[in-house]
Amino acid sequence: MKYKVTLNGKTYEVEVEAGKAILLDEYEACAPAPAAAPVSAPAAAPAAAPTPTAAVNLAAGETVESPMPGNILSINVKQGDQVKEGQVLAILEAMKMENEIPAPKDGTIVQVVTSKGAVVETGSPLFVLA
Repeated sequence: MKYKVTLNGKTYEVEVEAGKAILLDEYEACAPAPAAAPVSAPAAAPAAAPTPTAAVNLAAGETVESPMPGNILSINVKQGDQVKEGQVLAILEAMKMENEIPAPKDGTIVQVVTSKGAVVETGSPLFVLA
């Protein structure tokens, strides 16, 4: 059985047979090209609804991002909370494991961008810390 696995921007093509895995190919992952917009449309379609993720105020401080894709199980802080470096801000479930998301430095939570139960991708903003 052949599988394609993308990890840290690299795609690996792997073949697995009877408990033995063989790497067939390795290459850089690339996002598909965006679809071209129609050249002319008589009536403009209404704009798509904004995603549930709030706008991130990057000017307010340092963004704490998700280190991997997964589900947010809990958020341990709220806007305005003082945090210490290493304090657990949230718990992220990825591949059936609970991962702690620590504060990278001492500071104040300026914005909580995510919510409990949210599905996040690698690099998704979770918090803004000042």
